[in-house]
Amino acid sequence: MESADIITAAFPELTEDQRRQFAALGELYAEWNSRINVISRKDIDNLYTKHVLHSLALARLWGPLAPSTTILDIGTGGGFPGIPLAIMYPECRFHLIDRIGKKIRVASEVAAAAGLANVSFQHGDIGECRERFDYVVSRAVMPLDRLVRLIDKNVARRPARDGNAFPSGLFTLKGGDISDESADVRYPVVEYSIHEFFSDPFFDTKLIVYVPISK
Repeated sequence: MESADIITAAFPELTEDQRRQFAALGELYAEWNSRINVISRKDIDNLYTKHVLHSLALARLWGPLAPSTTILDIGTGGGFPGIPLAIMYPECRFHLIDRIGKKIRVASEVAAAAGLANVSFQHGDIGECRERFDYVVSRAVMPLDRLVRLIDKNVARRPARDGNAFPSGLFTLKGGDISDESADVRYPVVEYSIHEFFSDPFFDTKLIVYVPISK
């Protein structure tokens, strides 16, 4: 299995607590995945590149976040991108939701074992979540047009908080050509190449798609 050194090399400014928490993820996910399969068997050995670092592409794009920032992770599965981001931003608040109970269980157990106090969990459908957040994040959950319609009510619709680079909106991790699924989105759609942040070939076709929803 890969080492957490991949993360510390990409983010040398991490605190000792953050380094410890990222290092713990490898063993925690390997243990839980042997019981409840939330990460494909072929990917678990590449956890830090394909799941943790991929999630942290959002942190590379965002830069520092105001401590009061709130983030919703829809369709979090085993906790991606929410758990790595919660480690990166300990003063922000994260809410992770998924329709599959066993996946939310794994994510909550991993977060507790890693000592994360800034994460809450919800087993259910996004329609059951009425709270508004500064940012909504996801990773390849569904086509972009459908995703935007579902989370529209959950975005706080405000300009960037002091210290944040982006107004409120959706940030989703995608791959390849998204022109078909973005054609009917009624907000602007902005694409960022993750390969600009991380050089591993895995990221050659990976994107962050930002949909600002601030009005």
